[in-house]
Amino acid sequence: MSIPTFGQIETIKGYRIEGDELIFTFDKRDYKIATADQYSEVFDFDDLAIKNVVVAGEFNNWSKKKWRMTKVDDHRYELKKKLSDFTDEFSWEFKFVINNALWAEPSKNYGNAVRAFKDGHALPAYNLKIYSAYPDLSGNITFTLNGYQEAKEVVLSGSFNKWNEQIFKMNKTEDCWSLTLRIRPGEYQYKFIIDGKWIEDPVNPNKVLNEFNGYNSVVDVRAQASFILDGYLDAQKVILSGSFNDWSESDYLMTKTSKGWVYKTMLPGGKHHYKYIVDDTWILDPHNPVKEYDGKGNINSVCMVK
Repeated sequence: MSIPTFGQIETIKGYRIEGDELIFTFDKRDYKIATADQYSEVFDFDDLAIKNVVVAGEFNNWSKKKWRMTKVDDHRYELKKKLSDFTDEFSWEFKFVINNALWAEPSKNYGNAVRAFKDGHALPAYNLKIYSAYPDLSGNITFTLNGYQEAKEVVLSGSFNKWNEQIFKMNKTEDCWSLTLRIRPGEYQYKFIIDGKWIEDPVNPNKVLNEFNGYNSVVDVRAQASFILDGYLDAQKVILSGSFNDWSESDYLMTKTSKGWVYKTMLPGGKHHYKYIVDDTWILDPHNPVKEYDGKGNINSVCMVK
């Protein structure tokens, strides 16, 4: 049985996340109409002479001028922003503005399209919404549900998409349902929705009690971190010790290279303290200027995983 052509990448429009950056992406081929304020006039996109494109949203008070994008080619514009510029777990809505005047209207069928509201009233249009995860065939985590071959639809819902019940439709294969996401490191809760029925992941023992007296499955998404200590070639052994391994003095034995020492490991998102133990002598990372007190009188090097 072939895999259905459900477009993992195409379902989410208007942005992508790369490392610690959120990149807004406008492609005029994704749009058919634009509107003036209050939807008083409707314009065919093929008739527009695009001079500039701006990102407007809740994060900049829907300004038509502030966040101007850079033209990439004949069809696309981009704007890069740091993820630290956004709060509230990416619960932001946005739109693109053409020539500082017209709103590019997204299709209601886009995976991250949500009904636009003003003063509590629904408008005859849609905004795009940012989520901290999005489907990507080359993403960093794959969710799999075995069986349920008779189901018509299986949806993945979790804290990473505000428990949306529609946008993360899973792909049916010969023996399971699966979906690959690009997601930032961190701990997330999730469930599967099988033809409208919510279930926890039957093969994941990690779960937490939810407000409905049921359980949500939990996944800890990690990212690879490389620790490199140049020099110290005369040392007999070097140990990596930190908050991530309970300050073990033996577990993470670093590998010697022609230039120094290296150790690679998978770490959860967030801040981690660490030091090197060179032949039983504890040292800070000499090449990392970021240091913090640990509240116990010690100074440690700091690694941030995003």
